[in-house]
Amino acid sequence: MAPSIRLSPAARSLFDEPLAIAVQGLGPRQQVTLRTSLRDETGQLFQASARYQAGDDGELDLARCPALPGGSFSGLEPMGLLWALQPQKPFWRLVKQDVQSPFLLQLEVFEGHGERPGRLLAQAQHERAFLRDGVRRVPVREGRIRATLFLPPGEDTFPGIIDINGLGGGLSEYRASLLANHGFATLALAYYHFEDLPQKPNKLHLEYFEEAVNYMLQHPQVKGPGVGLLGFSKGGEVSFAMAAFLKNIMAVVSLSGSAAVISIPLSYKDKTIPALTLYEHKAKATNSKILDYSDIIDDPFQAPGNQSLIPLDKAEAQLLFIVGQDDHIAKNEYYATEVCKLLQAQGKENFQILSYPGTGHCMDPPFFPLYPIGTHPVFRKPAVLGGELMAYAKAQVHAWSQIQAFFKKYL
Repeated sequence: MAPSIRLSPAARSLFDEPLAIAVQGLGPRQQVTLRTSLRDETGQLFQASARYQAGDDGELDLARCPALPGGSFSGLEPMGLLWALQPQKPFWRLVKQDVQSPFLLQLEVFEGHGERPGRLLAQAQHERAFLRDGVRRVPVREGRIRATLFLPPGEDTFPGIIDINGLGGGLSEYRASLLANHGFATLALAYYHFEDLPQKPNKLHLEYFEEAVNYMLQHPQVKGPGVGLLGFSKGGEVSFAMAAFLKNIMAVVSLSGSAAVISIPLSYKDKTIPALTLYEHKAKATNSKILDYSDIIDDPFQAPGNQSLIPLDKAEAQLLFIVGQDDHIAKNEYYATEVCKLLQAQGKENFQILSYPGTGHCMDPPFFPLYPIGTHPVFRKPAVLGGELMAYAKAQVHAWSQIQAFFKKYL
């Protein structure tokens, strides 16, 4: 019997779902190397490989067999071949622009454990999709709003979430599409550098975001009385400000978001929150000449009455701070801890912090590759973002399940 790869689900799975991988038809205790490959929408290649030894019966099940040293990872890691994918081009990030098409994953089994791949024994292809069957993708151009709404299958009403991305602008749909698969009506909201929105705003107006909240609450398939917010980086900061100033915000999840305004001021009606100054000259060069920007912002908690702090004591919503302990863009773990101390001192209990070791600034849903060095969101130069491969992979899976549980509880 020739070796073959057995996958479950067989042909297609959602990107944030586990994939069971096994190889059958090998020789007893045969040594093999497994390799996964995936190309992004620009054609850039991501790969991972691991060394294994089949059992006495010639079976190799990644849920039961540990990977041996010498590959991208070692130990019992059934999903290692997915979370360990790394770009062949340095500092390249895996991004999904068109969520209506899946990524194509290639799996190969090679003979032996050599530096070069041995003879090809088996191969398979698998689609990693972003939309479950029946999830609807609805472009939204209502008033000033530029967004995409994802609706779960069926005619029911669903808890509503607005997903707000970080600096860089544009419209990012991958988180929102994955959340919709789990039963949430999710609006991926653009707020600059997209279509007719401002290209480089010198201020963000919360009235625009308020319009998006009202759009969601008027939608016949969004279950009121309020909405949830999921913000990454600058989007987390915007979400906190929305919770402080706007009505009908029930639950906020911030991924690497700051409790103080950084880089672009925020305003609502006649109130403006100024941004903390970034001192580029304070960046430190690492051994690899990549800049570390973690110490370029003044501490907003050291100056009493700092105007850049978001007045989170005014927020009625439940707040979930998700932070990486190895974030080199902003000291978000420290900010979260300090702001929660202030809330606690006022007798508030509407907050929790999930803090992950070995996790940097970039926090994506499960099985997105680690992106430890990338472009600084403000200075557009190569920067340390932080994170370690295995710790980050575990944080992604844990945080993603916590985000869904949090929104189910409070929405």
